[in-house]
Amino acid sequence: MTTKEIKVGYLARVEGEGSLYLKFEGNEVKDVQLKIFEPPRFFEGFLCGRAFTEVTDITARICGICPVAYQMSSAHAMEDACGLTVSEPIAQMRRLLYCAEWIESHVLHIYMLHAPDFLRYHDAVKMAKDHKKKVQDGLQLKKIGNELLSIIGGREIHPINVRIGGFYKWPDTDRLAKIEPSLRWARDQAIATAQWAATFEFPEFNIDYEYVSLCHKHEYPMNRGRLKSSSSLDISAKEYENHFVEEHVAHSNALHAKRIGGGSYLTGPLARFSLNYNQLTQTCKEVANDIKLEPTVTNPFKSILVRAIEVIYACEEALRIIMEYKTCPVQDPSFEVAKPVAANGYAITEAPRGCLYHRYEIDACGEIKFAKIVPPTSQNQKRIEDDLREIVPSLVNLSDEAMTARCEQVVRNYDPCISCATHFLKLEVDRG
Repeated sequence: MTTKEIKVGYLARVEGEGSLYLKFEGNEVKDVQLKIFEPPRFFEGFLCGRAFTEVTDITARICGICPVAYQMSSAHAMEDACGLTVSEPIAQMRRLLYCAEWIESHVLHIYMLHAPDFLRYHDAVKMAKDHKKKVQDGLQLKKIGNELLSIIGGREIHPINVRIGGFYKWPDTDRLAKIEPSLRWARDQAIATAQWAATFEFPEFNIDYEYVSLCHKHEYPMNRGRLKSSSSLDISAKEYENHFVEEHVAHSNALHAKRIGGGSYLTGPLARFSLNYNQLTQTCKEVANDIKLEPTVTNPFKSILVRAIEVIYACEEALRIIMEYKTCPVQDPSFEVAKPVAANGYAITEAPRGCLYHRYEIDACGEIKFAKIVPPTSQNQKRIEDDLREIVPSLVNLSDEAMTARCEQVVRNYDPCISCATHFLKLEVDRG
């Protein structure tokens, strides 16, 4: 029986440095390793000993693509520790900031990282030669998300306007009003994006996932709600560590999260969409129906379609919040004072890639004694490896090049945010 090994030295079109190793005999998969080999960044260690008020500025530096998710999770966790519930206007403005991040992050993935797989290009630069208008529209759509992020967060990358209890400065009303026409264009372009992506050819590959996502009675989840799953889990953020555990594996510097007493699970767009379909806008539902997207999506390759639906939602939700703000201008202060007490604080928000969990312990003076951060990629890493185990037996008759491309695409279905850099592929094949 033939033994074959496929080694991808550097995964292309993912955010950060990672590699892939596959070993199989005949149709049987012997080993799958998604290797995250970047050195640990020690943010949890950096936070210990710092003042609780510093957490939003420090955690924003964890990622240049989804800093809002880290800021919001840290802010909510600290406010939980202090027993503070912010006003609804502040909560809505934070939701608007989240909309901005979803737009820019999802669009980056759809156009620059994922679409080349379906259109058979090595990268977005080569794709742009034949699809110039599409790439230009995608870049303009991302730019609008960045602009909205800058209006509320103070700048596009690593925003500086978020603080415990709210914002340092209330967002400028005139700038919010001026971005409305751009957001309307963005909404229409997001619809066109979903329709374009629906023309792609999707492999026949369906998995009975355990979906895990925040859920909320009145809104599609971004930064509040209870954590639920397709297997009847329904918990608060405080209960997270009673149901999930992280394990170290030798081949990765990222911990693997799994259900206690169980296995892998999926968090991210497919989970949010499937568990919260009824909270989508009517436009989102109509577009999903038009592109034949079922309320529960089990094909991970169709995650690109779900991301496009979430961009539509983010644009419409941003417009709703801005219109309500114009109708009833907020007179409340831009922040509420949080007074530290010796306590633990817990929070989960929905980063573009999935659930992001934060827990902090602070003392009565507000000094951070302990920090725990569980990002979406570490939660999905075990599930990615399981997807590869499922799909490889159907790929054994492909060439090494075609098999490698498909396996890389499986990884990119998750838009893993390993850090904030992109590297090109180095392939080594050992036929055994």
